[in-house]
Amino acid sequence: MATAAVSSPPAKGSPDRGQDADRRRATRWLQALNFFMADMQAGIGPFLGVFLQQRGWQTGPIGSVMTLGGVAGMVMTVPAGAFIDHTDKKRWVVVITGICTVLASFLILWSQAGIVVGISQVATAIAGAAIGPAVTGMTLGVVRQKGFNAQNGRNQAWNHAGNVVGAGLSGYLGWKFGMPAIFFLAAAFGVLAIISVLSIPERAIDHRAARGLEDEDGDADEGGQAEGFKALLANKPMLVLAAALACFHLGNGAMLPLYGLAVVGAGKGDAAMFTATTVVVAQAVMIVASLIAMKVAAGRGYWLVLLISFAALPLRGFLAGTFIEHWGVWPVQALDGIGAGLQSVAVPGLVACLLNGTGRVNVGQGAVMTIQGVGASLSPAIGGWLAQELGYQTAFYILGGFAVASLALWIGFAGTLRPACAGGAKPEEAMA
Repeated sequence: MATAAVSSPPAKGSPDRGQDADRRRATRWLQALNFFMADMQAGIGPFLGVFLQQRGWQTGPIGSVMTLGGVAGMVMTVPAGAFIDHTDKKRWVVVITGICTVLASFLILWSQAGIVVGISQVATAIAGAAIGPAVTGMTLGVVRQKGFNAQNGRNQAWNHAGNVVGAGLSGYLGWKFGMPAIFFLAAAFGVLAIISVLSIPERAIDHRAARGLEDEDGDADEGGQAEGFKALLANKPMLVLAAALACFHLGNGAMLPLYGLAVVGAGKGDAAMFTATTVVVAQAVMIVASLIAMKVAAGRGYWLVLLISFAALPLRGFLAGTFIEHWGVWPVQALDGIGAGLQSVAVPGLVACLLNGTGRVNVGQGAVMTIQGVGASLSPAIGGWLAQELGYQTAFYILGGFAVASLALWIGFAGTLRPACAGGAKPEEAMA
């Protein structure tokens, strides 16, 4: 009588056990990286407007110099995504761009001349265009498509937590020691981010899976070839997503810095502490929103998650224009946390899902970031000049109104988007 074979767990020290250990270590350090890179990337950003305002800048030029950085980042996102798809040195991309981000921020501390601030914003934007796709690619390479939604949700929660801690410390240090202390805090977080990314085992990253080349079993497809860029243009859900995000960010991009300028300019808040509060409130809500988005996307798909995110902005614009008060930061920035927190999980997850199998996942991430950047880069200039010519109240109402176009697109193409946003749909099914 034949005896059934009993499979035993991998022996201690076996390759499978070693791979699992590397994967667990990689996911932990990915979360640490997202925590520390938050303040490295955005530590000075929310404070830049009030920092320059204190040194004699008007809202129009402040918005224009922010737009300059946004345009530079927008131009670089697709090339950066293509490079991330191609390179197997993703960790070093984060290291080099992190160093550049910190140095660029210190340029502003050294001089507030227009040309210097402009160069700093351009350098920071270019570095940011590479860091995002690099971290997304590493995450996909470690956990693959089937684990991406959950891990990306955790990454975003840690990233928002990093923003909360960084903004809180920035507000306290800026109040206690002056605005320059914020620059040094960003540098310290940058060093910790570099340590975190170098602690991720290189062998834990499958660089073919990182660009979306997996077979039906979720393993890296060794024989698969990356499709051409036309794979992006032929994907209708991708195009609708990009257009809706562009409209959203056209209104959303200027809202946070402009609200800080409005309240501080009216003498209703300390520059450093109020700006820190705007970030802390939004990012605290984003922690919860990103975890909820992860759960909802797994069960109901991404369409509903993004619909709610788009609906948050018109209400936010109305409240910002109606209540230019210190306490207004709570409802205004809570709505920012809902919109941005949901999108931080839904957008990368949906792009990875739509482009799985094409080998162009990180190019797709970069392309969507580019279209978002069109809106986000124009927003500070539009908001700044609207505020200068028509007043803050009118500027907020107009900015909030841009998201109505996002809602119209998202609801109007619901028949196409719902199957594509299901989370488990394959690209060819999404295109049907």
